[in-house]
Amino acid sequence: MQSPRKMAALVGVALALGMTGCGGDGDEPGAGGSSQTSGVDQGASDDATELELWTFVDLHGKFYEEMANKWNQANPDKQVKIAVNVMPYDDMHNKLQLALNSGEGVPDIVDIEVGRFANYIEGSPALEDLTSAAAPYAQDVVKARMDLYSKDGKLYGLPTHVGTTLAFYNTELLGAAGVDYTTIKTWDDFKAAGEAYHAATGKCFGTADTAAQWQEALLMAQLGTDWMTPQGQLQVNNDRIVQAVSMLKDLQTANAICTIAGGQPDNEEAFGEYNAGNFAAAIMPEWFMSRYLSYLPDLSGKIAIAPPPAYPDSVHTTVGGGGTGTAVPSAGPNKALAAEYLAYAKLSLDGNIMIWDSLGFDPVNMAVWKDEAVTHNPDNDYVKYFQNNVFDVLNTLTEEIGYLPSTTMQGMPNINNMFGTTTLNEIFENDVDVKTALDQAQADLKNELGQ
Repeated sequence: MQSPRKMAALVGVALALGMTGCGGDGDEPGAGGSSQTSGVDQGASDDATELELWTFVDLHGKFYEEMANKWNQANPDKQVKIAVNVMPYDDMHNKLQLALNSGEGVPDIVDIEVGRFANYIEGSPALEDLTSAAAPYAQDVVKARMDLYSKDGKLYGLPTHVGTTLAFYNTELLGAAGVDYTTIKTWDDFKAAGEAYHAATGKCFGTADTAAQWQEALLMAQLGTDWMTPQGQLQVNNDRIVQAVSMLKDLQTANAICTIAGGQPDNEEAFGEYNAGNFAAAIMPEWFMSRYLSYLPDLSGKIAIAPPPAYPDSVHTTVGGGGTGTAVPSAGPNKALAAEYLAYAKLSLDGNIMIWDSLGFDPVNMAVWKDEAVTHNPDNDYVKYFQNNVFDVLNTLTEEIGYLPSTTMQGMPNINNMFGTTTLNEIFENDVDVKTALDQAQADLKNELGQ
C-alpha cells in the first residue's frame, strides 16, 4: 500500500496507450545538416495540403512522413503532404524564435526541445492551443508529459515519449567480475556493486556526469524535490539536492562511478568508452536504447535493462527525462489541419505504435505498453538487440514515474548551462565541496535571472 504522500506525488497515468533527447535520435539536440525528405511514400494526392515541418532530428522527419501516409489512408478528404526541414538544433530554435516574433515565415508544425519550450510560451504564446485537437486521445496519454507543454490550462505542445529513466547493464562485463545486476535495487546496492566491479577490474561501473543532469533529475524525483519551487524560485542548493549530489560524490569517492569522456553517456566520445568496455552501466532515459543500436552495435545481446536504483522510501522510483514538444504556430496558414494531423501522429494508438517501432521510444499512449504483439514482436530491432524486453521493466513502473515541473520553467536553460559547464565539473573533476559548489550556483543563477 502506497503512502498518501507518495500517491499524491505519483504521475497521473491513464492506462489504455527523444539527442540527447528527448531522446532519440532521440529527442534532444540532434545533429544536423539540413535535409528535406527521407523519401518515404506519404500516399498524398496531388491536391493534398502541404504542411511545412521543422525538426532538429532526421529520424523525427521520417516518422512524420510515415504518419502522413497513415493519415492520408484514413482521411482521403483532407490529405496532407509533410515537407520536412531538418536543421541543426540551435539554428532551428533560433530561427523559430525570430519567425514567431515577426509572425512571418513560420512553419506549420515544429519540434521544440523540452529544455527550450518555456522560451516559446512566455507571455502570450504565439503557438496554437492544442487542447481540443488532443481531446480524443487525452484519456489514454500520460498526463504528466502533456503537463510539460501546458500553461494556464492550455496545451501548446504534444509529447514524443515518456523518457522513463532506466538502468542499462553490460552483463558480459559484470559476469566476468562476479557482479549480478539483478541484486541492485537500492543506491546502497549500486554502490556495493560498483565497488566490487572496480576491485575486480580496475575499471568504472557507472558514470559521474559533468555535462548533463540525468542522474540528478532521477534523484530529485526520488527525494521529492526540484530545481525550482512551483512559483519558479531557484532552490538548486536546497537540502535534498545537496543530499542527491553528495550521494553521487560518495559513489565517485568509492570508485563506484567516475567521470566519462564527453561528460555524460550520450555523446560520441562516451560511445567510444562503452565500446571499449570502460564502463559497465548507464543510468539514462529509455530513449538511450536507440544509441545502443546506432552507435554500440557490438554490444548487441549483452545489455540488460532494469529499474534504476532507488531509495527505500523514494517518492518516485524513476523520472521522465528529455523530451520534444511538437507545436503549431498560430501564424501558420493551415493551423487547424496541422493541429488535427499532429494530434493523430503524436497521440493516437497508430502513432504511438510507430513511435516504438521506428524510434524505439516508450510511448505516451500506454495502451502500447500492454500490447505484447507490438512490444514483444521478435522482428523488432530493439527486441532483438537487448537481453530482456524493456516493456517487462516499464510495466513494473507505470505508477512510479515522476517528472520535474521545472523542466519547462523559465530559467531551466540557465540551470542546465550552469551545471553542465561549471558546477558539476567543480564537484566531480575539481573536488570542490558539494554544498559550496551548489551555494555558488544558486548565487550565480539568482544574479543571472534577477531573483
